[in-house]
Amino acid sequence: MKKLVQILIAFSLAIFTSFHLFAKNDDFVIDKKIITAVEKKYGIFAKNRVLALIKLMNSLKNAPEDEKLLKVNNFFNQVRYQSDFKTWGVKDYWATRMEFLGKDKGDCEDFATAKYFTLKQLNVPTSKMYLSYVKATKQKIAHMVLTYFKTKKSIPLVLDNYNKRILPATKRPDLIPVYSFNGDSLYLAKQKGLGKEVPSGVAKNKKWTKLLQDIKRNKI
Repeated sequence: MKKLVQILIAFSLAIFTSFHLFAKNDDFVIDKKIITAVEKKYGIFAKNRVLALIKLMNSLKNAPEDEKLLKVNNFFNQVRYQSDFKTWGVKDYWATRMEFLGKDKGDCEDFATAKYFTLKQLNVPTSKMYLSYVKATKQKIAHMVLTYFKTKKSIPLVLDNYNKRILPATKRPDLIPVYSFNGDSLYLAKQKGLGKEVPSGVAKNKKWTKLLQDIKRNKI
């Protein structure tokens, strides 16, 4: 258990020290080498999307949390949904934020994780945010959304790429929760919030661990 906790802490620290966008003199900036690499790999429009994200984040530094949620959700929901197989040629791939903006397309995990890490950098506590697996009954598929709890007892808000409005989970009967996790914990979800915690469950999520490793090595 102690070793698993140490690994998770190390990954969390790596995200802040190697996450492309970093704070300098209280402003978010990005290494010019990364911007050049993004443009070279994906084109000028991808570069512009990254610069737009930086501009947005700097405009939200001192904003209230509800404004951060709304504008970050709206920003990433401009990206086009496309399956991993069509985008990457594999069944399931979790893209880094730069890959997601570079391709300008992605699936539900890409939307949810991009929102999560952006809000995390904007100082929204991870204790309030969870990546939630659900069953989307209208589409009849497994789906992932970002959920936000204002307090531990609050009904979570759902940040989704299908329904682009931020709504309480009780207003989303089309989503049946399965489980939720963040960098700290994994829970078997219930309809109105977090359910039973699974000890060390997040450490067993291989896609999450791989994504953190890709972020750490600045994968674009």
